Amino acid sequence: MPTSNVAAFRPAATNNLDAFWMPFTANRQFKDAPRMLVSARDMHYVAADGRKILDGTAGLWCVNAGHGRPKIVEAVQRQVAELDYAPAFQMGHPKAFEFASRLAALAPAGLDHVFFANSGSEAVDTALKIALAYHRARGEGQRVRLIGRERGYHGVGFGGISVGGMVANRRTFGLGLPGVDHLRHTHDPARNAFTRGLPEHGAELADDLERLVALHGAETIAAVIVEPLAGSTGVLLPPQGYLERLRAICDRHGILLIFDEVITGFGRLGAPFASDRFGVTPDIMTTAKGVTNGVVPMGAVLASEAIYKAFMSGPEHMIELFHGYTYSGHPLACAAGLATLDTYQEEGLLTRAARMEKQLEDAAFALQDLPHVIDIRAIGLVAAIELEPIEGEPSRRAFSAFLKAFEKGLMIRTTGDIIALSPPLIVSEAQIDEMFGTLADVLREIG
Repeated sequence: MPTSNVAAFRPAATNNLDAFWMPFTANRQFKDAPRMLVSARDMHYVAADGRKILDGTAGLWCVNAGHGRPKIVEAVQRQVAELDYAPAFQMGHPKAFEFASRLAALAPAGLDHVFFANSGSEAVDTALKIALAYHRARGEGQRVRLIGRERGYHGVGFGGISVGGMVANRRTFGLGLPGVDHLRHTHDPARNAFTRGLPEHGAELADDLERLVALHGAETIAAVIVEPLAGSTGVLLPPQGYLERLRAICDRHGILLIFDEVITGFGRLGAPFASDRFGVTPDIMTTAKGVTNGVVPMGAVLASEAIYKAFMSGPEHMIELFHGYTYSGHPLACAAGLATLDTYQEEGLLTRAARMEKQLEDAAFALQDLPHVIDIRAIGLVAAIELEPIEGEPSRRAFSAFLKAFEKGLMIRTTGDIIALSPPLIVSEAQIDEMFGTLADVLREIG
């Protein structure tokens, strides 16, 4: 090696925090006072200082079965020794087909075909591309418009941020995809604050799609994408009848309905999917996070038989959909996913949230009279406590709560001035009481 190049290969100091540009993080604040997690088991992380941290957020909404589950760990260990990687382009491996079949069997009836991605963001962009290509395959290539919703979150790909409606995620990156419009959001604290269960008011907001149809023409609209329950924007529950109304309008105008179930999939709301909980089936559904319990990155798009068959024409040797990823259906992800489904089934985790829902709701609403609390929302094993913002300093109050909770051994999630809790589905009654008891202390202490 030439002497002049030796310095380029010299490793950096291992305790240097500068190299890692952290995602969705106040980097300067973190690196001034790091919060390091070094191990995890079941319901707890362990911090670098040895403290146990109760996981109130299932990692990032993904560790639904809890941490370090033996069946999943062992499946990944076996798989990496047997088949570490296999290409998915013109080739296959058995576990990809087995896992796709298991997912299709678990999904709402009619969603029979699975396209693998590597994250929720990739799953969303895949779903949008499938919707556009589907209409073109049917001879309606003029359907190029995509409709999202204000305050929606659909990942961080250009497709996802374009149909998404979280302003901070969009403003830095220019115009995004052309031909995108947005429904109004459903958050209506003036009428629905402190409602237990689904909000009574707001089903009529689905009619906003009719306004967009009148503006753009139904013949130009390919798909509408919404989260059945908007998670990252603050746990916004759908008003009673809203999703049914949206489904009916899409049917009336030949528009595909896409549900983003990256957060709500795999038991979060007390059923395998939010589609099951609310009784509304989309044409396309995106999943990720809980699909492998967060152990190996993976996303999946489930599509109807009609959509799949629309592509299956032309010469048999030709590729039907010019789309895919190097790691689509990765062997380790499929092994983790199969073991995750086994764990969910053996422990009844896909419906456990329905049994725990009342306790979590009661614990959340017990915070109603604490300082600065302006709304509470809860369903399944997910809850939100919305705080009054500090004037001129949005998000500061909730971020202070996040820091104080970590000091007290509890991990929470914040978005703006909303605190979100979404513990692993294995959470015990005592741990629910501990989470909300700690949070109550936090809310009393912050300004």
